[in-house]
Amino acid sequence: MTGSESTPSFRLAYVPGVTPAKWVRIWNERLPDVPLDLVAVPAAEASDVLREGGADAGFVRLPVDRTFFSAIPLYTETTVVLVPKDHLLTAADEVSVEDLADEVVFHPLDDVFDWERPPGQPAFERPATTEDAVELVAAGVGLLVVPQSLARLHHRRDVTYRPVADAPQSSVVLSWPEEATTELVEDFIGIVRGRTVNSTRGRTQPAAQPQSQPKAKGAETSGARRKPAAGKPTRGGGAKGAKRGKPRRRS
Repeated sequence: MTGSESTPSFRLAYVPGVTPAKWVRIWNERLPDVPLDLVAVPAAEASDVLREGGADAGFVRLPVDRTFFSAIPLYTETTVVLVPKDHLLTAADEVSVEDLADEVVFHPLDDVFDWERPPGQPAFERPATTEDAVELVAAGVGLLVVPQSLARLHHRRDVTYRPVADAPQSSVVLSWPEEATTELVEDFIGIVRGRTVNSTRGRTQPAAQPQSQPKAKGAETSGARRKPAAGKPTRGGGAKGAKRGKPRRRS
C-alpha cells in the first residue's frame, strides 16, 4: 500500500425539517480528527441512501424497515395545516381534520404522512414537492397538512399555520443499517443519547496514571508521643504508684 491511509469520516444523512446542528457541534468537539459530512436527502429517498451506503446513519422519518435498520426514536412532531394568512381557519387556535372536509388539501408526492385517506377535497393534481404545494397555498388555491418543522422550513409572510388536533403525526428517528454498526456509528449514538465523553460505551479515553499514595505512619514511627488523658496518672506515678517512705522516729 502506497501513500498515507485516508482519514476516516462520518457521513450523516438528514431529511427536510430536521436540524442536526446540535449533534454536529458535539461531534466536532469530541472527535475533531474525524470530519462529519452532512448529506441532505429527500424523505422518500432516505432509506435507499442508507441501504446503499451513501451515509453511515441518518435522521429520517418513520416508518423504516426494522428488519434491516436499527432506529432510535428522537421526537414526534406537531401536525399543522398551512393556510393563507387571510383564511377563515386562522380565527381558530386549533383545527380538526373535519374542519378541512370542504377545503382543497394538497397531497404532494413527497408527503411524509402515511394517510389512510388524505383529508379535505383532492386537488386536480398532486404537486411534485412540499415546496411546490406551499407556493399553491400562498396563491390561495388550497391548503397543506405537514409536520410543524416543514411549515417553518418553508415559511412565507403570506402563509401561516394552525395545529391539527386529530391528524397523524410524524416521528423522527436516528437510523442506520443494523449490520453496519461501526465504531463511529456507536460514537454518534452516544452523542444522540446524551452520553458523556467518559461514558463506558463511548470512545475509549486514555486512562489516568494512578498517583502513588504516601504510606501511613504509625504513632511509633512518627515520633509523636501520646498525651495522657486528663486526670489519669502516668505509669509509676500518682498516689497508687508512688512508694511511701518509712516514718522517722523521734529521738
